[in-house]
Amino acid sequence: MLPEESIHPRDWIRIAEKDLSRVERSLRDADPELAGFCLQQAVEKFLKAFLLRKGWQLRRIHDLEALLDDAVGHDPAFERFRPACQRITKYYMLERYPLMAGSGLTQAEVRDSFEAIRALVQRVRTEARS
Repeated sequence: MLPEESIHPRDWIRIAEKDLSRVERSLRDADPELAGFCLQQAVEKFLKAFLLRKGWQLRRIHDLEALLDDAVGHDPAFERFRPACQRITKYYMLERYPLMAGSGLTQAEVRDSFEAIRALVQRVRTEARS
Protein backbone atom coordinates (compact mmCIF):
# COMPACT_ATOMS: atom_id res chain seq x y z
CA MET A 1 0.00 0.00 0.00
CA LEU A 2 1.31 3.42 -0.94
CA PRO A 3 1.53 6.13 1.72
CA GLU A 4 -0.81 9.09 1.46
CA GLU A 5 0.33 12.14 -0.48
CA SER A 6 1.64 15.03 1.56
CA ILE A 7 -0.56 18.06 2.04
CA HIS A 8 2.47 20.24 2.79
CA PRO A 9 3.14 22.76 0.00
CA ARG A 10 6.91 22.63 0.44
CA ASP A 11 6.92 18.89 -0.26
CA TRP A 12 5.13 19.54 -3.55
CA ILE A 13 7.55 22.32 -4.45
CA ARG A 14 10.54 20.09 -3.71
CA ILE A 15 9.32 17.47 -6.18
CA ALA A 16 8.29 20.14 -8.71
CA GLU A 17 11.85 21.47 -8.65
CA LYS A 18 13.11 17.97 -9.45
CA ASP A 19 10.70 17.85 -12.38
CA LEU A 20 12.06 21.17 -13.67
CA SER A 21 15.57 19.73 -13.56
CA ARG A 22 14.27 16.80 -15.59
CA VAL A 23 12.86 19.22 -18.16
CA GLU A 24 16.27 20.79 -18.66
CA ARG A 25 18.01 17.41 -18.81
CA SER A 26 15.49 16.05 -21.32
CA LEU A 27 15.90 19.10 -23.52
CA ARG A 28 19.69 18.59 -23.47
CA ASP A 29 19.06 14.96 -24.47
CA ALA A 30 16.82 16.10 -27.38
CA ASP A 31 13.74 14.38 -25.90
CA PRO A 32 10.97 17.00 -26.15
CA GLU A 33 8.18 14.54 -25.28
CA LEU A 34 9.78 13.68 -21.94
CA ALA A 35 10.65 17.34 -21.36
CA GLY A 36 7.02 18.29 -22.00
CA PHE A 37 5.76 15.57 -19.68
CA CYS A 38 8.10 16.70 -16.90
CA LEU A 39 7.05 20.31 -17.47
CA GLN A 40 3.41 19.32 -17.09
CA GLN A 41 4.26 17.46 -13.90
CA ALA A 42 6.19 20.43 -12.51
CA VAL A 43 3.41 22.93 -13.23
CA GLU A 44 0.84 20.54 -11.74
CA LYS A 45 2.85 20.31 -8.52
CA PHE A 46 3.50 24.05 -8.32
CA LEU A 47 -0.22 24.73 -8.73
CA LYS A 48 -1.08 22.13 -6.10
CA ALA A 49 1.46 23.71 -3.71
CA PHE A 50 -0.16 27.12 -4.24
CA LEU A 51 -3.63 25.69 -3.68
CA LEU A 52 -2.64 23.69 -0.61
CA ARG A 53 -1.37 26.91 0.97
CA LYS A 54 -4.86 28.30 0.42
CA GLY A 55 -6.54 25.37 2.21
CA TRP A 56 -7.45 23.44 -0.93
CA GLN A 57 -8.46 19.79 -0.55
CA LEU A 58 -5.84 17.69 -2.37
CA ARG A 59 -7.20 15.85 -5.42
CA ARG A 60 -5.61 13.45 -7.89
CA ILE A 61 -5.89 15.47 -11.06
CA HIS A 62 -3.52 16.15 -13.94
CA ASP A 63 -5.55 18.77 -15.83
CA LEU A 64 -3.67 22.04 -15.41
CA GLU A 65 -6.62 24.07 -16.60
CA ALA A 66 -8.85 22.64 -13.86
CA LEU A 67 -6.16 23.36 -11.28
CA LEU A 68 -5.77 26.84 -12.72
CA ASP A 69 -9.53 27.41 -12.32
CA ASP A 70 -9.10 26.74 -8.62
CA ALA A 71 -6.02 29.00 -8.44
CA VAL A 72 -7.86 31.83 -10.21
CA GLY A 73 -10.52 31.57 -7.51
CA HIS A 74 -7.83 32.59 -5.02
CA ASP A 75 -5.98 35.03 -7.26
CA PRO A 76 -7.39 36.24 -10.59
CA ALA A 77 -3.85 37.13 -11.74
CA PHE A 78 -3.29 33.43 -12.46
CA GLU A 79 -5.66 33.78 -15.44
CA ARG A 80 -2.76 35.02 -17.57
CA PHE A 81 -1.27 31.51 -17.46
CA ARG A 82 -4.33 29.84 -19.03
CA PRO A 83 -3.00 29.56 -22.62
CA ALA A 84 0.24 28.01 -21.38
CA CYS A 85 -1.58 25.60 -19.04
CA GLN A 86 -3.92 24.52 -21.87
CA ARG A 87 -0.91 23.78 -24.06
CA ILE A 88 1.17 22.08 -21.34
CA THR A 89 -1.71 19.84 -20.22
CA LYS A 90 -1.55 18.17 -23.64
CA TYR A 91 2.11 17.28 -23.08
CA TYR A 92 1.04 14.78 -20.43
CA MET A 93 -0.78 12.70 -23.04
CA LEU A 94 2.02 12.87 -25.62
CA GLU A 95 4.42 10.98 -23.38
CA ARG A 96 1.93 8.66 -21.70
CA TYR A 97 -0.14 7.37 -24.62
CA PRO A 98 0.93 5.97 -27.99
CA LEU A 99 -0.01 8.03 -31.01
CA MET A 100 -0.57 6.81 -34.55
CA ALA A 101 1.89 9.44 -35.76
CA GLY A 102 4.74 11.15 -33.94
CA SER A 103 3.83 13.88 -31.51
CA GLY A 104 5.46 16.62 -33.55
CA LEU A 105 6.40 18.33 -30.29
CA THR A 106 9.60 20.32 -30.61
CA GLN A 107 12.17 21.42 -28.10
CA ALA A 108 11.39 25.02 -29.02
CA GLU A 109 7.71 24.51 -28.09
CA VAL A 110 8.65 23.08 -24.71
CA ARG A 111 11.10 25.93 -24.07
CA ASP A 112 8.47 28.50 -25.06
CA SER A 113 5.94 26.85 -22.75
CA PHE A 114 8.45 26.86 -19.92
CA GLU A 115 9.07 30.57 -20.44
CA ALA A 116 5.31 31.20 -20.45
CA ILE A 117 4.90 29.75 -16.95
CA ARG A 118 8.18 30.93 -15.43
CA ALA A 119 6.37 33.74 -13.57
CA LEU A 120 3.88 31.22 -12.14
CA VAL A 121 6.74 29.10 -10.83
CA GLN A 122 8.46 32.12 -9.32
CA ARG A 123 5.24 33.31 -7.70
CA VAL A 124 4.71 29.95 -5.97
CA ARG A 125 8.35 29.76 -4.89
CA THR A 126 8.21 33.26 -3.40
CA GLU A 127 4.93 32.64 -1.60
CA ALA A 128 6.27 29.40 -0.13
CA ARG A 129 9.16 31.29 1.46
CA SER A 130 6.86 33.67 3.30
